[in-house]
Order: sequence, then C-alpha cells, then structure tokens
Amino acid sequence: MTLVAEREKKVAADPHFTIDWQEVARLVLTSRAMDELEEQVLVPEKKVLYQFSARGHDMAQVILGLHLRDGDAACGYYRSRPMLLALGVDLADALGSGMGREGGYSDGRDIGVVFNYPNPGGAHALPMCGGVGAQYTPAAGWAQAIAYKAKVLGERDEGAIAVVLGGDASCATGGFWSALTIATTQQLPLLFYVEDNGYGISVTSDYQTPGRDIAANLAAFKGLTIWNGDGTEPAEAGKLIGEAVGHVRERKGPALIRLTVPRLEGHSAQDTQAYKSAQEIEAEWARDPLPKLKAFSHNLDWGRIAASVEADVEDARKRAEARGVSSPDRVTDHVYFEGRHAEVGGRAGLSLEGTADQPRPDGQRINMVTAIRRVLDQELEANPKMCVFGEDVGPKGGVHAVTLGLQDKYGVERVFDTSLNEEGIVGRAVGMALAGLLPVPEIQFRKYAEPATEQINDCGTMRWRTANRFAAPMVLRIPGGFFKCGDPWHSQTNEVQFVHNPGWRVAVPSNAEDAVGLLRAGLRGNDPVIFFEHRAMLDDSWARRPWPGDSYVLPFGRAKKTREGDRITIVTWGAMVPRCESAAEGTSADVIDLRTLNPWDREMVLDSVKRTRRCLIVHEDLRTGGFGAEIAAVVADEAFLDLDAPVARVTMPDIPSPHHPKLLEWAVPSTADIRAEIDRLIGF
Repeated sequence: MTLVAEREKKVAADPHFTIDWQEVARLVLTSRAMDELEEQVLVPEKKVLYQFSARGHDMAQVILGLHLRDGDAACGYYRSRPMLLALGVDLADALGSGMGREGGYSDGRDIGVVFNYPNPGGAHALPMCGGVGAQYTPAAGWAQAIAYKAKVLGERDEGAIAVVLGGDASCATGGFWSALTIATTQQLPLLFYVEDNGYGISVTSDYQTPGRDIAANLAAFKGLTIWNGDGTEPAEAGKLIGEAVGHVRERKGPALIRLTVPRLEGHSAQDTQAYKSAQEIEAEWARDPLPKLKAFSHNLDWGRIAASVEADVEDARKRAEARGVSSPDRVTDHVYFEGRHAEVGGRAGLSLEGTADQPRPDGQRINMVTAIRRVLDQELEANPKMCVFGEDVGPKGGVHAVTLGLQDKYGVERVFDTSLNEEGIVGRAVGMALAGLLPVPEIQFRKYAEPATEQINDCGTMRWRTANRFAAPMVLRIPGGFFKCGDPWHSQTNEVQFVHNPGWRVAVPSNAEDAVGLLRAGLRGNDPVIFFEHRAMLDDSWARRPWPGDSYVLPFGRAKKTREGDRITIVTWGAMVPRCESAAEGTSADVIDLRTLNPWDREMVLDSVKRTRRCLIVHEDLRTGGFGAEIAAVVADEAFLDLDAPVARVTMPDIPSPHHPKLLEWAVPSTADIRAEIDRLIGF
C-alpha cells in the first residue's frame, strides 16, 4: 500500500481531463436546487416519499462524475445524485423517479434514489442496490470484466475504470471488504470513493472504523494506493480525485480515495438530527463546500449560473409532474426476458439456433459430473465471453470434480479460483454480466449461498426494477443435498428460497441427460439461472444416461413422466425421483420429474391429477414452506373437484440434515415412506 500523502513522488492527475469549474458550479447549484425543491415542496406535499439530501457531498462528487467517460461504470448509493447529474441524467428523470412517475429510472417500481443510468456514449451508472455495501462487489466485477476483455478477448485497453461510491459506514460491510480483496489480489482498475461524513444515520463512525479513518487503517493493505483529504476544498478535492482517477486509468492498480465531507441535512428527509448538538451542526455548516467553491471560482458569473439553474430545475419539475403513473397492468412486465434485451448487460450467451429440444442418445452412459463438465467444456470452447469461477474450481477441479481439467485447458483468466467470500463470488458475477460477459460462478454447497443472498436477490430483481434497462444473466451452479451422510452445513436443499426470488430460473436435474439440456439452456438464455447439482446424483448409477447430443437444449418448465399410470400422480424432483420410481413399482402411477421449479410444469401436473384423481408430492426439503406446499395449493385451487383423496406430501421433517447415515435415512423420504403414502391415498 502507498499512502499518497506520505510520499514525495509526484503523482500525475488524470491525463484525459481538465476540470471545468463553471460546469462544476452549475451542477452543484443544480443539485442544491433539486434538494431544496424536494425538501421544501415535494416532500411536504407527499409527492416524494424518500428523499436524501446530498448537500455537503455534492461538489467533490460532481468533480468525480465529470472525470468519467464511455467505458467506465460507477456504482453509487442513495446520496449519489450529484454524480448522476455530472453524467448527464435528465433532470426530469431525476425528479420524476423520486415521485414514482412513469419513465425515469424504473417506471415507478423503485425508490427514486435507487437509481440506474445506461447513458449510451458515456459512463454507466450501474443499478444501485438498496442495501448498504451491496454496491461494492458488482463494481469489482465490472473492473474484472475490463481486464478480461483486454486479456482474453483482445479488446483495446483504453483506460476504462470502475468506480464505487460509499459512505464511511459502508466500510464496515462485508461487501466492502470482499471487493477490496478482489481488487487488490487481482490488481483491478477499481477506484473506491469513500465519502466520510462521520455518521451512519445517527451512529458515529467510532462504531464503524477504529480511529474513524478507513484510509489510515488500510495503510498496510498491499496492492492499494490511497488518497486522503478534504472533500470541501475545491483545489484539494480536484487534485486528489484527478490523481486517483489517473492512477487507475494508467493501470497502476486499484485505489481508494477518502474525502471528509459534512452531511448538512439529516440522513433522510425524516431525520431531524436530534442526536447532533447545535455546535456540531454549526461546525458542519462552516465546512459547506459551496461558499468555498464560490470563493475559489470568484471570477464566474454566479448570478447568471443560478438563474439558469433555477429555470432548468423548474422546467424539469413541470415535465416530471406532467408524467403519469405507470399503468398497473405493466407492473409484472420484465421480471424475465420477454424478447427485448436490456440496454446494458447480457447478450453474452451463444445462440439457440441449431439446437434441438429432443435428446439424441449417443455412446455409453455417463454420470452427471461428466455430463456437466462436458457442457462447460463445449460452451467455454465456443464462447470466449464465458468464464467459470468459485472456490477451488481451478487446479483442484472443484470439491466435486466437476471443473477438473478446465483451468488447464482454458487458463486462469477464464477458469479461476476466488477468495472465500460468497457475496464476492455472486456480486462480481453481477458486474461481469452487466459488462457483457457470461459468468458461471459456483457456490461450493447450498448452505454456503447464504452470505450471497443479498446479491442473489438484487440480481434477480434487476431487470424488473430498472424496467429492462439493465440485466445480469448468469448461471449460478450450486451443489447440495445429502450424500452418503448428511449434516446441517453441506446437505441442505432449500430450493424454495430461490424460487421465491423473482427473476431467477431454477433447475434441479435428476440425471445426466437433463443436466446437459438444462445447463446448456441456461448458458444460452437471457435470465439468471440457479443450477442445482444434487450431490447424491452426481455419480449415482440411476442418474447415468447416454450423452444426449452436442445440440441438446431442454427448455425450462417442461417436466417429464418417468413412469405412466392412472391411479395416482406422484410429483417430485432431484434425488427423490429414483425413490419415487421404486416406490411406485407394481402400481399404475404417473411419476413426474419436474426438472425445473421456476417455471414448473403446472399443465402436466394438473392434467395428470385430473386423470388419476390423486396427488402425492415428494421432496427432500423441509415440509413447512417447502415447494411441495405451492404445488399442493395449485392442485387444490385448480383440480379440487377432480380429487378423490387429499393432496399429500412426503418430505423431510422440519429439522436440519442429520449427520449419521442411520439418522439421515430416517429423515430423508425413503422408498418405504413413499410407498406407504401411495397405498394410503389409493385406499382412501
């Protein structure tokens, strides 16, 4: 680590930029005028429900935004509107989004301060996340995509950078530390921009950072260059920001700039700042950067600029208030890809042209491990935008050997190990997907996905909450379920949690053939996909199938009857499919392997139930709140009059997976358990 303030060597500023102080003045006044309009008029009139003032943060943020250009991306947070103004966002969009009007950032679906800005020909403002600290790892992913495109795709490196903005409190989050690890170990072109106002709402930074100075605390962090100064002094802020941006553009490694700024208003419009003394508030206002900017740029015609800004903001208010509210019948649009690509993100998968939805079995039976590895190999070979990464996926080949040999064949740039941080794995995948790559991250075990839950949720809702402006398609591979023995940490399934996340497709193949078709479908699709690899089936003899062909693609939402009959319908998936088949021996039963849970094949299930008049659902997940409850509800709603017996379920009890094999076998639905319920329903 190099602390710039402590070294004598002169650092060059951004060679591509000269500060236009008149433009800085115009944008700062615009930001102030918009804050005042919201605080004094729109919030009291309840036209804006969430308002976050940028006063005190505005000048330095504007300078940063003016440095950004085409190819760059910035991931900000709720107080980052001054940067957006510097990027050129339409003022009516900025105001109208806060009022929830149609158009704008989200067509009224998201809070106005939770912004996004595709900005063709300029720097993208990546979709902001509502959670503090969630912005860091997607920015690291964009930075890694910049490096990937130069090293792997051979694109010309023109000095593009990624920037991530956060307050001092966000430096305590896991996302911050994960992104810091990624950027420094990989030496990525990422600039951390920390606005330190001393508070996280009402909590002082004593509770966030020892000594209240994250820059000082990172003095020993290798591979990181740090700038530290006052964000209210025009000359100082301009110099430090220029040097930090220039450093990253010139590929000297990642950098962090910490600027102290005052928060001149409350955390939000509802915050009275009663926790601050009058002396503290007075001291903060004494550091207001606007008077300092006026003194620094005293030669400007501030009156003329202010009059122009007043007219611009009033015009924007009129245009924003003239907008209607988006029609409710459109609010379910864009949860998934609907035929029109997002403006930013995706389009990295290969075409489905020439593929077939029917298998063409060839050769000997292979296990699921071999089948999945072969698909990854073929798609990596054909698609240079695809990369595979996670913990231990490199030389080790993954803890289940699925990626064995792929790093040797495609190199460490395309198949690579990551730091032990699931938020960083998924978060960086989001940024890479936004940048036009096809990331295929792996989470080692289902339980380990929990630290990544926020990133998974945010990725799934991205297309919807940006009204199709941004999307981040990926295939997230997750092994899970029992295998010989169980335990609470490696054997969880809990697929229902992913189904409950809007925007994700969820695949649960039970055999090698289906794994091939669903994985290739996911890799060539336009939505994020959870690809669940059941540990017990990876090398199970029942799950082995002949290779179904190099062009086989299995559409999501198409179930399969593995056994046909007319006395009962058994609905299942994953490792329970062979157990249900065995239990149904000697009984005329439809055994339906759903294969995907989102979407699931309602039509096949309902048609079968209406014919057999009985329904049994079997799954490994816990009973309460399991996906079987959703299926049972649909059957009860839509086929109630056709039923001759209650809809039944055989599941795990509501306990974690036990470790000892004897305890595990008692807990997991057995063939005998399933058979007993079949007999009960048929005899009802």
